[in-house]
Parts: sequence; C-alpha cells; structure tokens
Amino acid sequence: MKMLINVPETVVPDALRGIAAAHPELNVDVATRVVVRREAPVEGKVGLVSGGGSGHEPLHAGFVGRGMLDAACPGEVFTSPVPDQMTRAAAAVDSGAGVLFIIKNYTGDVLNFEMAAELAEDEGVQVATVVVNDDVAVTDSLYTAGRRGTGGTLFVEKLAGAAAEEGAPLDRVAMIARQVNERCRSFGVALSACTTPAKGSPTFDLPPGELELGIGIHGEPGRERRAMMTSHEIADVAVEALVEDLRPDGPVLALVNGMGATPLLELYGFNAEVHRALGERGVPVVRTLVGNYVTSLDMAGCSVTICEADEDLLRLWDAPVRTPALRWGC
Repeated sequence: MKMLINVPETVVPDALRGIAAAHPELNVDVATRVVVRREAPVEGKVGLVSGGGSGHEPLHAGFVGRGMLDAACPGEVFTSPVPDQMTRAAAAVDSGAGVLFIIKNYTGDVLNFEMAAELAEDEGVQVATVVVNDDVAVTDSLYTAGRRGTGGTLFVEKLAGAAAEEGAPLDRVAMIARQVNERCRSFGVALSACTTPAKGSPTFDLPPGELELGIGIHGEPGRERRAMMTSHEIADVAVEALVEDLRPDGPVLALVNGMGATPLLELYGFNAEVHRALGERGVPVVRTLVGNYVTSLDMAGCSVTICEADEDLLRLWDAPVRTPALRWGC
C-alpha cells in the first residue's frame, strides 16, 4: 500500500508536528501527545477533554478550540491514549471549574480515562465523565462491552462544548453531554477495508462486489455482509436501524460522515437519500453536517448519525465554534 508517511513508528508525532504548523491557535506538545487550545485554561470555564486512538481524524484534535474541546489526547493508531496524557490535559485546561472527560465506549479508552480521572482528582481537579455509546449496529464488539462510540461523539463534544463556553457549571455540562448521548444513534457501512500504517495491508477481507453493514470505526465486524447496494438502498437500511432504535418524536440533527476515502460527491448524493429516508419515516431534519469527521483511516464507506434536538440543543448546535475541523458563527 502507498502512504504519505516516513515510517510507521512516527506517523502520530509527524502528524502532530503538522497540526502545530497549520494551527498556531493550538498548543501541540508532540512529546507528551497533548493538544490544547492556546488560551486554556479559560477563567471560570469547564474544561472539555477527549481523545482516543489516532486514525479517526479530524476526531479529536481537529475539534479543539472555542465552543468545543479544550484538549485532546491522541493515542497510537487505533490504540487508546495513556492516563498520563489525560491527566496532563486535565491540568492544562482546569480553571477551577472542573473538567469533563468525553470517552468513546472502547475498553481501553474507558479504563484509561477512568484511571486518569482518579489521578486528576488526587491532584485537586474535579472531574466528571460521560461515555459515548451511540452505535446501534452491534453490542459487545471486538473492542467494547456494550455499544461502540462513533459519530455521536461529535454531537456530544459540540453541544457540551457550547454549554461550557456559555459558562455552565460542570454538573450541567455533564448532564447535557449525557442527554445528547442518549438522543444520538449511529450506523456505519464499509465499502472497503482500512489499512493501518503498521500492517501496510487491509485489516480485514471485504471481497469486490460486497459491503459490510454496521461496521465499526476500527474495522470491527458489522451486522452482515451483502452484495453491493445502491445509495438509495443503503440509506434505507441505515435510517431504518436508527429510527427503529431511537424512535424520535421530533426534529433531528443529522451527520452524514465519510469514513476517510469516500469523496464528497458520493457523500452529498448519499445525504439526499438519507433525507429522503428520514422524511418518508416522518422525521424532520433541522440541521445537517456532511463530510469526513469521524474516520477510519482510508476506509471507503460512511456512517449516519441522528440526534434528537429540542430548542435548547438546537441553540447550542448553532452557537459559535472555531476549531480546525468545525467552525461557524465566529
């Protein structure tokens, strides 16, 4: 496989150096692998910290900035960051108002963030945690106990981040994060396998002419394999799974997310089908985001996330955000 890398062992620090060069509004510590918004800690503001294995960019470092995360901790590719990274991040963003850890539901992430929360509290930092588990496709996968955390992480980080930016206290920011997670559902589809730099070849076998429904962001198995389907058919399967599980009785935010190797031409076409499928099921969409936000290296495919939104959550969604990967209203 051809990749724009030097050697597999330096992929993550090389990328962090590139982030630092492109985004002077961030403090990027390549040695400790912590990315922090430059003005942190912001006086009186709850700090938001997230992180996980690299390979899902722009998640999480691309969401550090005003109105979203205060810090991110990138691990090795598809590997959890370590507790020391998280405690350093918590110390860097704590203004005295406390810190919220946003954790995707993968076993390594959960264990390491929980350990980091204990260490941070020993150092006098008040910490709350929320675990994101929005994926409806499977339960108890290769990497998780329970449902996986996927595209809903973006909604949790954006909406809780907006509340923190407004000056909400830690208990309210944490409550909003948990509420958003409860209202989010995601479903992913793989058209090809991803390739990690260390392996240099596809991580699983997906024959030509087949797709996998319900895939995870690390290439974990989904619900089933089928012969290749049209965009119309894929949207019906994904949306039906989401609506059946969430049963929304109001408007939703929608994320049509590329897995890394799907061009926007295809994603926008697929978005049209997602809107059609939701409309046919009586689910109005009030805001839509289309693009590569929670990826799986070079996987071709997509995921769909919906989040049931009341007026307060819609206001928080529309609130200003300025990060490398998400920005409006600034």
